Amino acid sequence: MFADKIGYPALRFKGFTEKWEQRKLGEIFLFKRNNTFSRSELSFENGYVKNIHYGDILVKYNEYLNVHNNSNIPFIIHNIPSSFSSSYLQDGDIIMADTAEDETVGKSTEISSLSSNDRILAGLHTIPLSPKQKFGSGFLGFYLNSNSYHDKLRPLMQGIKVTSISKKNLKNTILQFPKEFEEQKRIGKLFIKLNRTINLHDKKIQYLKQLKRGLLQKMFV
Repeated sequence: MFADKIGYPALRFKGFTEKWEQRKLGEIFLFKRNNTFSRSELSFENGYVKNIHYGDILVKYNEYLNVHNNSNIPFIIHNIPSSFSSSYLQDGDIIMADTAEDETVGKSTEISSLSSNDRILAGLHTIPLSPKQKFGSGFLGFYLNSNSYHDKLRPLMQGIKVTSISKKNLKNTILQFPKEFEEQKRIGKLFIKLNRTINLHDKKIQYLKQLKRGLLQKMFV
């Protein structure tokens, strides 16, 4: 379905016609606590609590982070104070990078597929957000990284060499989302599937590049 009215996306799944809701971010999310551990205080070898560093959000993780299938999340080498007990991440939580050297400030990842044994905290220069209501899996992660939302952050960015965004300014940004959970779910599922397809093609491309390098070395005297 195509539409050109405010609050109605130009492209939608068949059967959904209701206007999207508009709410301030501060009305949708609770802010959790992040930590300030540096890279030197993280390890891939040992630990009990994992940590999402802002640099990894900017470079390694995409919009939707399947914790169960990802081995690139480091552990914190220190004991964690009990004061962080309410800030452990849950499925559906968002971690946003609040600092970057360019306009990628605000890049986010949605946490998914946590097991009962997983303990993960948001790390240095991040803003952890926990939705007050249940959203379709993947919807928030892809929406918050879309140009539609990220363009709202640009006027709020501060700094020259290093740019950042504050929680205070973030709270007043406007989110738009379907009222119907099923529509959220179908949008999230579509983009999760597209990401998987892209990742598979990327792996094939890397394999073919390695194969080419090997053949070049062995087939020419």
